[in-house]
Amino acid sequence: MQTYHDEEWGVPEYDSRALWEKLMLDGFQAGLSWITILRKREAFREAFHQFNPEAVARFHEADIERLLGNAAIIRSRAKIEATITGARIWVSMQSAGEDFSTFVWNIAGGKPIQSKGPIPASTPLSEQMSKALKQRGFKFVGPVIVYAWMQATGIVNDHAADCFRRKAVNE
Repeated sequence: MQTYHDEEWGVPEYDSRALWEKLMLDGFQAGLSWITILRKREAFREAFHQFNPEAVARFHEADIERLLGNAAIIRSRAKIEATITGARIWVSMQSAGEDFSTFVWNIAGGKPIQSKGPIPASTPLSEQMSKALKQRGFKFVGPVIVYAWMQATGIVNDHAADCFRRKAVNE
């Protein structure tokens, strides 16, 4: 967790594929602890073809069954199907000339939000982002999950004021 915090968490992410991967992993976290997902992340990457949306979008029932039998990942049919659906949405957006990164960063105002004060479970922005993602058809993207994802991807900088990462991430 320390390495994740020090090297990854809260760093602004602009790569569409990486943003999608992290959103899907946050969806898998629903009802679980983040450390569980972090420990299984490499297995998830292997199982979901390095979270290549084009590859995952082509998954069918046989792939779902394969994933349900993979003890190295979270074996939730709903979450697996949501990831496949999310890949298809991502591919559809790209095919229509709409970049996923541009889509989410535009909702957020185009630059990282520097939070102040107590860290909430959700915000009006995470509610807006959640609604926009749900309208596209994404699943497991409620405002609490979306806020955690926004923190992880640096859309919002929730590093504490005295954390050495806050300034570095802000720059």
